[in-house]
Amino acid sequence: MDVLVCGGGIVGLAAAYELADRGADVTLCERGSLGAGSTARAAGGIRSQFSTRVNVELSLASKPVWNAFEERFGVDIGLRKNGYLFLARTEATADHFRESVSMQRNLGAATELLTPAEAVERCPGIDPEPFVAATYNPDDGVADPNLAVQGYAAAAREAGVDVRTGTAVTDVHREGGRVVGVDVGTDGETDRRDVDCVVNAAGAWAARVGELAGVDLPIAPRRRQIAVVEPSTPVPESTPLTIDLDTGAYFRPERDGIALVGGHFAETDPDADPDAYDTGLDIDWAAEAVEQAGRDVDYFGPETRIRRGWAGLYAVTPDHHPIVEESVPGLVTAAGFSGHGFQHAPATGRIVADLLLDGETDVADVSALARERFERGETLAERSVA
Repeated sequence: MDVLVCGGGIVGLAAAYELADRGADVTLCERGSLGAGSTARAAGGIRSQFSTRVNVELSLASKPVWNAFEERFGVDIGLRKNGYLFLARTEATADHFRESVSMQRNLGAATELLTPAEAVERCPGIDPEPFVAATYNPDDGVADPNLAVQGYAAAAREAGVDVRTGTAVTDVHREGGRVVGVDVGTDGETDRRDVDCVVNAAGAWAARVGELAGVDLPIAPRRRQIAVVEPSTPVPESTPLTIDLDTGAYFRPERDGIALVGGHFAETDPDADPDAYDTGLDIDWAAEAVEQAGRDVDYFGPETRIRRGWAGLYAVTPDHHPIVEESVPGLVTAAGFSGHGFQHAPATGRIVADLLLDGETDVADVSALARERFERGETLAERSVA
């Protein structure tokens, strides 16, 4: 099978590797450099704490790869298992926590439901008074997305993938409803390439690729930011990635007491132009992010300094779940992860390979991730969005 993968982020690389490892003839086309889109600007979180079964299944199927990444791919991705800590301020959020923890544990995740006092044991800087419940999973953590890209890229090349950077897919050709080829452009020149299948793993550009094939994908590029701050009180490196689910603010430790702070607080969330968005940090947003993260947390007092930051793109669907499907014969879509693409890439790569080579997958039940769910009104509700 001759497959062209469109997109050289972590999802495209994982899919290309898995396909080539199983004998497919794979070419990967990336319009820029590998991992330079959303992957390079990701926070690197890896967690099992989601409110929908399919997201938990994707996490649990991906974690063994992350755990053994250095052994398998020869690259240390800096995996730190400090855990994720979710905090609830309202009883409604606490009820959601109870439901989610039960589901996660039934699937094999090590998530715990905590009292506010128990949450302080995991994150001593928290004032327990405003909170009513928390959840914690010690197996959650963070890794370096750029190092993961390096590992997958090297493995893909070794498996025989023809990796072409600076090469854009400019058109997708169909005959009798089936995808049969693509036009690819390099240095202003365009060539036609006949293929058996195309994998759309273009992330924030996925809707554009879908349009080339005559497929309407409700995937929108949305700008998200991360601030690197020097807290007034250093955040210990053992502190979990901590999320106040009712405000949307989160923070996690870096090295030497430094912290990353993030969250989306605006009432509006306009689409961004993936080719022309501002990759810099908005100081007003950073100040609000630090203020939100500092609510009832001791680390981010008045002396906190904003060092730097950046903006990247989430590829967002209306229900914050990806589209993973064979959209039309010969076109598999794996995009729209809404901020979860990095951590779910290993499972997604296997699923894409299964769908193309076997026609089905047992990695996770992805039937709910078909784009027709939006037309049927059967969208999923992910409440643990961060």
